[in-house]
Amino acid sequence: MRQYLLSVALCLAMMLPAELTAQDAEVRVPDEDDILGQTLSTSSPYYYTNLMLVYRNGTMPLDADGYYYLYYGFVYQEEYRPFVENQALDLMLDVMAGIDPEKPTVGQLEVLIERGIEAMELDPFNPKVLNMLAYAYGALGDKHREELYFNHLNGILQAIESTGTGLTEKSPWHILMFSHAYDFVASKGYTYNEGRIISRTVEFIPLTHRTHDKTKGFYFDYSRVYRNKPDDVTFKRERTWQFNNLKPREYK
Repeated sequence: MRQYLLSVALCLAMMLPAELTAQDAEVRVPDEDDILGQTLSTSSPYYYTNLMLVYRNGTMPLDADGYYYLYYGFVYQEEYRPFVENQALDLMLDVMAGIDPEKPTVGQLEVLIERGIEAMELDPFNPKVLNMLAYAYGALGDKHREELYFNHLNGILQAIESTGTGLTEKSPWHILMFSHAYDFVASKGYTYNEGRIISRTVEFIPLTHRTHDKTKGFYFDYSRVYRNKPDDVTFKRERTWQFNNLKPREYK
């Protein structure tokens, strides 16, 4: 069984990932030369084509390094287009909004999976998509694929967490899409207000309530998004979810 949190705004079932502890571990600020070299070299264990095949097909488990190079190596792939509208994701959210998480229909779950596979073509590491796919496969009784996407969700979140503390502008968490920052904060169980860009590379997302240690919000490095911004595009927020304080619920 997996634990879920319910979203009031979108009736979205969000998997509660394992506790992330990167703030207590050594920070790994993405080294662009290293990432480029590792993911482009055919002799590297992190050669990108092979990594992506393993990720999509689930032929073998990925470790923390695998998810790290997979996520940040995506920047150097032609498929990385952070400003392209992901209509399949919007359709997923529309379907999810009409689902009773306690009693989803087979038809709804199958559509959710179909749209999810489409959404991953544009954003293969979107936490919302990975979460909803894990939920859908689990509800259909496909435990193998449920675990696969659950592990992908945790692996991507942990890769982001490893890149900073998120507590200062000088130690932000590094993201590839604006929405990933909001999803990351939500995965920790926090509610948030609209983020604000505080420099050419860093965004601050304030929390609606301070944490027990008085943290007001978290910092995210969006420089990779900015580097891939077409000249005629202005920054626009993507559709995200907001969580309330409902306790975790479980679905079989």
